[in-house]
Amino acid sequence: MKNIVLFFVLLITTLSCKDEKRIYLDSNGRMNHLLLVIDNSDWNGEVGDKLKEVMKTPVLGMPQEEFQFDVSQVAETSFGKMFKASRSVLIIREDSIRSFQTQRNVYAKPQQMVKITGTDKADVISMLEENKQKIIATFKDFDIQNIQETHIGNSYEEGYFNTLTNLGITLNIPKFFKKVDDTGDFLWLRQHLSGGIAKGDGSSNILVYSVPIPEDKSDLVMTISNMRDTIGKKYIPGRKENMFMITEKAVTPVVTETELDNKIAYGTYGKWEVLNDFMAGPFLNYAIEDVKNNRWIVLEAFVYAPSVDKRDYMFEVEAVLKTINIKN
Repeated sequence: MKNIVLFFVLLITTLSCKDEKRIYLDSNGRMNHLLLVIDNSDWNGEVGDKLKEVMKTPVLGMPQEEFQFDVSQVAETSFGKMFKASRSVLIIREDSIRSFQTQRNVYAKPQQMVKITGTDKADVISMLEENKQKIIATFKDFDIQNIQETHIGNSYEEGYFNTLTNLGITLNIPKFFKKVDDTGDFLWLRQHLSGGIAKGDGSSNILVYSVPIPEDKSDLVMTISNMRDTIGKKYIPGRKENMFMITEKAVTPVVTETELDNKIAYGTYGKWEVLNDFMAGPFLNYAIEDVKNNRWIVLEAFVYAPSVDKRDYMFEVEAVLKTINIKN
């Protein structure tokens, strides 16, 4: 009898271990790309129109209009093993209840899946409208995390850059970014782009510095634009005298309040240009309120990539900025 009991205990333990060691498919897919699982009739109807509207939400700060996601569509009846290995999957269907569900690593790893249901077509459309920003944020946060994880093990060690040490902060900066300037008060890093039309000419850039928290924050657009122009004149020269980086005046930046490292931060999306020159591109500036030290920690990403889309380049640098940790 004891042997029988022991046999079943071992069997249950073995099955449990197998479940814990579940083998996942290796996910495939690019950043900012979604597989949409939705029946063809819905995709070609009003539900699809609303879904396309969500997918075509413009990315802030781009010189030319670029959308949040590239998409592929497949009917649920065709959602087989090959498609189930997709990295980012959005499932849309009618059901007996309305719901917004998120799951990680359902069929593959890493994988982000979102499922949206409504009781009829009108309800599905309503759910898409209600959860528009949540859909975007869920997949964007997932892609940001994936990018950050790929940098682990290939980043500069803490203390490598004088400016970060002096400011009392850390950033997980991959080693393909090279130092342009590191004064102790101002850090400029650059990655030369290696693909597409921008190859050899384009670059992704990171800036880090601090300024006192402004006494008057009633006009954040003007305050942050002026701050950027001052820094550009001092540290970011153009090819000739009287050329330096400024905030483009013809395009009003957009400022949003967010949070980084559990602190209030102002994210500014806009376009930079070089005064008296033809160089220009998008920028993302984070001014993080370090109230304890009465300062803004300023992180900026800007990209120069003429003749090519810039969304993914900006997204990759944004992922680096979001590793910020303020230690003191």
